[in-house]
Amino acid sequence: MSDQKNMLIAIALSLAILLGFQFLYEFPKMEQERARQAQIEAQRPADQLAPADAPAAPPADVAAPGAPAAVVSAEQRSQALQSSPRVGIDTPTLAGSIDLQGARIDDLVLRNYHQTTDPDSDLIRLFSPVGAPRPYYAEFGWVGAGAGTALPGADTLWTADRSTLTPQKPVILSWDNGAGLVFERTYAIDPDYLITVTQRVRNAGSSGETLFPYGLVARSGTPETLGFYILHEGPLGVFDGTLSEIDYDDMQDEPRIEKSTTGGWIGITDKYWLAALVPDQNSRVTARFVHSIRDQDDRYQVDYLGGSITLAAGSSIEVTNRLFAGAKEVKLLDRYSEEHRIPNFDLAVDFGWFYFLTKPFFYVISWMYGFLGNFGLAILGFTVIVKIVFFPLANKSYRSMAKMRELTPKLQALREQYGDDKMRLNQEMMAIYKQERVNPASGCLPILIQIPVFFALYKVLFVNIEMRHAPFYGWIKDLSVADPTSIFNAFGLIPWEPPYFLMIGAWPVFMGLTMWLQQRLNPQPTDPVQAKIFAFLPLFFTFLLGTFPAGLVIYWTWNNLLSIAQQKLIMWRMGVK
Repeated sequence: MSDQKNMLIAIALSLAILLGFQFLYEFPKMEQERARQAQIEAQRPADQLAPADAPAAPPADVAAPGAPAAVVSAEQRSQALQSSPRVGIDTPTLAGSIDLQGARIDDLVLRNYHQTTDPDSDLIRLFSPVGAPRPYYAEFGWVGAGAGTALPGADTLWTADRSTLTPQKPVILSWDNGAGLVFERTYAIDPDYLITVTQRVRNAGSSGETLFPYGLVARSGTPETLGFYILHEGPLGVFDGTLSEIDYDDMQDEPRIEKSTTGGWIGITDKYWLAALVPDQNSRVTARFVHSIRDQDDRYQVDYLGGSITLAAGSSIEVTNRLFAGAKEVKLLDRYSEEHRIPNFDLAVDFGWFYFLTKPFFYVISWMYGFLGNFGLAILGFTVIVKIVFFPLANKSYRSMAKMRELTPKLQALREQYGDDKMRLNQEMMAIYKQERVNPASGCLPILIQIPVFFALYKVLFVNIEMRHAPFYGWIKDLSVADPTSIFNAFGLIPWEPPYFLMIGAWPVFMGLTMWLQQRLNPQPTDPVQAKIFAFLPLFFTFLLGTFPAGLVIYWTWNNLLSIAQQKLIMWRMGVK
């Protein structure tokens, strides 16, 4: 079997499985979610949960905290931001504020990322305050062992020592409970996306207290996800070194999931953005995934509760925890993991089953981007590296295919002679293969090895934010999305917007042409039905890859061109027409 045939069959089957899974599982699941949301809208729960509760201190059983109810109008965000005093956040990468009422980090905008490739489009908003649509925030605090101690809560008004938090100047918030306990909370932020929160409590009273530190990230409303099973979007965490990913619908079915861990982290991820709590890596904590319904809306929360700390009279205690809130930049996650000993922090990026390939591929492409200055050129350069690595296997395969092409007339004659006797036909064909020292399956091994490469590169382009809005040349403004042109409107010359499945851009057409040219170099199937099927495959893959990221289509087109050149050279050397 030829190189091209093996590749087409293997990838076609793989893609058929992926698409079949989407249609048979993911789409019905999305329809169920729409129906569930409609049911929520039609209901009014009889019992409303508290606006925000701290995680329960053992052995008490307090309701889990969560995001407050969503509000209808986005215009209310500015009103919510003005409803209470705030401390501003100003860094090269983040803008926003901390609400002094409750000391919540609930207003964050990513300065370096826009909604679209248009530089004038809105910036990405990560956190949103209570009173705005879909509140999303982080909070730290203390839980008491008993009910008699006055502790800071959602309505507590803190006092700040300065008006703006910057990488050079931390902010200290303070609050006195009037019963001998003075709470301080220091927020320090780096130039990127890591906020360090140091909580201190001084006991000026005459009796001791037992306190438990906690942190939480709460999100109201079920966000829209891509619904693609190769990408996780939702709550996740690493507990005792093991990654745990919980889908939103899983949390709806099991509204409370607990994990016990030493160190680790827990958070909520979107495709490109992450909000993650990082407790003290030497402390044993109880982490939770919590779901509830309040005011006709879902609310999701991830939190952790630290161990008990005894605060004796006249003494003080202190704990330091961190919050990551920003873009999932791989190199940055790796640096944080190393500096703060955060285990497997890079797994916030869904590298998938081929992690051992996907992450190295990302670093190779990023390295090439460093001196080529364009991710598209880096992909082309990476393709050349892949071809060099697989050159010995591919060379052997192409030599075998060239020999097979030379034997095609003999094999066709055998088929005509023994077409009705399959056993005799196979015996005669094997005899020719043995006589000519040709292995008809020699093309399988290189292709089996290259299929993981193909899907690993697909993951690199699909999940890494570094590829988001990365331009190529001409009409390709974003390598992470499909070619925006379409052959069905003459690539924009006809004023008509084709349906999504007809968005077959120029690069997919180039890819289909190179696939057809490569097929012409391969030995043609002797079975006429099989020949017709393989002749149809370039057209099939042109439509199929029309919706794939442009960077992946460019990779495949360039790979085909290199393969054609390599195969043509081998055939010329062997004297095969």
